Amino acid sequence: MVDFLKINAADNVAVALVALPAGRRLEVDGVGLTLRADIPMGHKFALTPLSVGQHVLKYGYPIGHAVAPVEAGGWVNEQNIKTNLEGLLSYAYSPTRSEACYANRNLSFRGYRRANGEVGVRNEIWIVPTVGCVNGIATELAERLRREADMSHIDAVVAFPHNYGCSQLGDDHENTRKILRNMALHPNAGAVLVLGLGCENNQPDAFKEFLGSSYDSQRVQFLVAQKVDDEYEEGMKILRKLHHLAAADRRTDIPLSELRVGLKCGGSDGLSGITANPLLGAFSDFLAAQGGTSVLTEVPEMFGAETILMNRCATPDIFDKTVQLINDFKDYFVRNRQPIYENPSPGNKAGGISTLEEKSLGCTQKSGTSEVTDVLMYGERLTHRGLNLLSAPGNDLVAATALGAAGCQLVLFTTGRGTPFGSFVPTVKISTNTPLARSKPRWIDFNAGTIVEGESLSEAAERFIAYIIAIASGERVNTELKNFREIAIFKTGVTL
Repeated sequence: MVDFLKINAADNVAVALVALPAGRRLEVDGVGLTLRADIPMGHKFALTPLSVGQHVLKYGYPIGHAVAPVEAGGWVNEQNIKTNLEGLLSYAYSPTRSEACYANRNLSFRGYRRANGEVGVRNEIWIVPTVGCVNGIATELAERLRREADMSHIDAVVAFPHNYGCSQLGDDHENTRKILRNMALHPNAGAVLVLGLGCENNQPDAFKEFLGSSYDSQRVQFLVAQKVDDEYEEGMKILRKLHHLAAADRRTDIPLSELRVGLKCGGSDGLSGITANPLLGAFSDFLAAQGGTSVLTEVPEMFGAETILMNRCATPDIFDKTVQLINDFKDYFVRNRQPIYENPSPGNKAGGISTLEEKSLGCTQKSGTSEVTDVLMYGERLTHRGLNLLSAPGNDLVAATALGAAGCQLVLFTTGRGTPFGSFVPTVKISTNTPLARSKPRWIDFNAGTIVEGESLSEAAERFIAYIIAIASGERVNTELKNFREIAIFKTGVTL
């Protein structure tokens, strides 16, 4: 195992793969170097002296500029480096294409083929409130069904409380309706009870129309609490019927081309862009080669690396949609009089990430090298296979909810700091480093830290491919075992 890594030949910093003490003598590119400070794992040190205003290069790109002199061997962090980013930018389409790294292997997983042709990787019964006022009823109904029902062919019974559905205007109201609609139509649910109150803005009858004419009315049922004498008795009658239908479903062989995964990172550290994010990039490229679908979101964490994605767009129209995706999100910051580049977070900085460019260049590695086939606005559902971009913020639960609502059956979530949360679809946690995987085995599902401990990226990718196929076929991840399942809906405006 090596102790540090110079990622790109052009870089003037290297990354400590383990904690390195001050005074340690290193050799980089045949040149001796003495560390001037203790360098924590995941953090950067200068390979040459850095003067004020000089670009700091990592991944072969500038990640900011020095705001104080740094000696060769000195610690490079947020105290002596600042972002180069400011304001809105203009972009030009300069397409680049990469050679396909994977062939189609004609692989499959064991999933659930729904009546409309879509495929789920779980067979669950969901209770989706139209408004937060009925959260308690939804939670109690789910608990009652779990207590009395035969769960041998049902993966879970889950209520999804949330705060919205009333007292919202404009885009906020539509965002709530879209996310809840997409949940009601999601193929991971074998059956859904949509639970309303009756007086909310998100009226149950209007919401039923919003689902469209093609939804399975046997599998998606409605209950309006104000219209019945005993909402628990009526709710259980409906849930028992839904359970009877869903319990008859069985897994069948499904081509891997029908797998759709979301790509997300949170609590990143200096190893995110070296281990776990490139691993997801390799998997994304592999899945695209199988005809499958991956979705990259966290638009504010594309800032500074957006041109890499733009130049991978399949067509000029998709390039234009990507420019709109980026600039619309920057305008959202401006409208709210907030700095566009207020990132990274304290946890990111503690893990070794100093600027937004550095975070973005690591974040976008989850997308691999495949071309971008489509761009989705918040609340839209997938229509194109391959790599898609989705408008959503970096917030972990909001972004993961948006990925599930877009139609992803799984969310692949990389982390260097660790987090226990789970979204409404299986949320697979991939650690960037081995110490985290060892200390949090009830959080972490897959350790990518082995990539800097002697295992090649291609070897880790093969293990990961097999693991994801097993999850899609029913193997449960930690968030499911702990029943950590939540949703969060993007809110931008006024609450009445």
